[in-house]
Amino acid sequence: METAEYVNFDAVGLAELVAAGEVTQAELEAAARRAAEAVDPRINAIVETWPADGEPGSGSGPLAGVPFLIKDIGVPMAGRRMELGSRLAAGHVAGADSSLMRRFRGAGLVTFGRTATPELAYSITTESVLHGVTRNPWDPERSAGGSSGGSAAAVAAGVVPIAHATDAAGSLRIPAAATGLFGLKPTRGRVSMGPYADETFSGLAVHGSVSRTVRDSAALLDRIGGPEPGDPYFAQQPTRPYAEEATLPPGSLRIGVLTQAWGGRRTTAPVADALSRTVRLLESLGHRVEEVTVGLGAAWEEFVLAVARVFTVNLAASVDELAAAFGRPVDSSTLEPVTLAGYHYGQRVSGAQFVSALAMRNQVARSLARYFATHDLLLTPTLPELPAPLGSLTEGAGALDGLGWIDRVADRSPFTLPFNMAGTPAMSVPVTADTGTGLPVGMQFAAGYGLESLLFRLAGQLEQASPWSGRTPTVWAGNGTEH
Repeated sequence: METAEYVNFDAVGLAELVAAGEVTQAELEAAARRAAEAVDPRINAIVETWPADGEPGSGSGPLAGVPFLIKDIGVPMAGRRMELGSRLAAGHVAGADSSLMRRFRGAGLVTFGRTATPELAYSITTESVLHGVTRNPWDPERSAGGSSGGSAAAVAAGVVPIAHATDAAGSLRIPAAATGLFGLKPTRGRVSMGPYADETFSGLAVHGSVSRTVRDSAALLDRIGGPEPGDPYFAQQPTRPYAEEATLPPGSLRIGVLTQAWGGRRTTAPVADALSRTVRLLESLGHRVEEVTVGLGAAWEEFVLAVARVFTVNLAASVDELAAAFGRPVDSSTLEPVTLAGYHYGQRVSGAQFVSALAMRNQVARSLARYFATHDLLLTPTLPELPAPLGSLTEGAGALDGLGWIDRVADRSPFTLPFNMAGTPAMSVPVTADTGTGLPVGMQFAAGYGLESLLFRLAGQLEQASPWSGRTPTVWAGNGTEH
């Protein structure tokens, strides 16, 4: 299969070709590798590739035989390096598969490499000292977002149709928005973190994917969702497969719109315009849309302080564990300035302060639950501005302490974090683009706990009503050169 043909299919479509005997797994893998060779020198999305794991035909289902990439954090794969984007963990090789990796294998995905992440996934732009800067395929001078920026850039550029991603503060939805992809953050407990962890970042982080079509994300969540023995959270299992939900009409939904973010960050004009066009589209589809205000159960400053304490305490524990495992110092030779500042801040957080910070999960969850008692969904921009220029997030960051860095991240991505605190599902949908630059603009839809089915139904409807599959970025494997 030629690359130009390969990029025209989504993951489900490629798997159907394999099942029909029209193409082999090896041919798809070769096409994916050629795609990577064509575009990755210009976007730096892929950290490493290797000979595909497993034998042809291992695993089954709607994704069997599809080339796949995993993020360089959170999903140990036996015998492969997982360096967390950090010099502190450079050279680390996983000894065994995680539960999620076993499910990827069981789905028949052909995992042949890992994608870039900022150091310890501690940023919303993918620019690390260890592996360099990941560029946005739509504009290589802009960020692809983070912390799943490598996965998003690779999918957006046509290397693979779907890739693994994680989300602790928007790390899946932010790069999806920046690169014109679909990305759904599942409910807390939907995808197991086992067996090496019961939760990550105190329950704020989840596993998911970024993809070019809704049905691909739905099909993958069908295969990786569900609890493992010992998991601390339980999300009600869906009554039908998500892949089926994505084909069903959502009915007339009551959707609230939050135009301006918590904390005072103003939505820029291009994004506000895209939001208005999305509202008109929703209304044309029969949905009842109204502007709302939504409380978080706490002042924004209290919320950000709690997030900073949760993140930095978890960061400090991880850093100490890695330093002990690899016999490396914790200093500027192993950690970047914002990570080191977060580490020192986390060391100073008291036990009582950490417990108090954890209580913020309950406050936000209860407050959002009151909103979802009267509305089906909440619509916001995923980001308040267009994809940021490279280097802009970290400019002057060396002078920030741990709280200052989290405050900056929260200011740049204020719409995403509350749903990590609450544990509720949220998705970024590339419904539209900026009329001036052509850059993608993601729209975020959030639902109540466990209601991914409702999100998939709406996403499927929006994909039909306002297709985005025909929009391709500047760096695109389908033509091998920039256009």
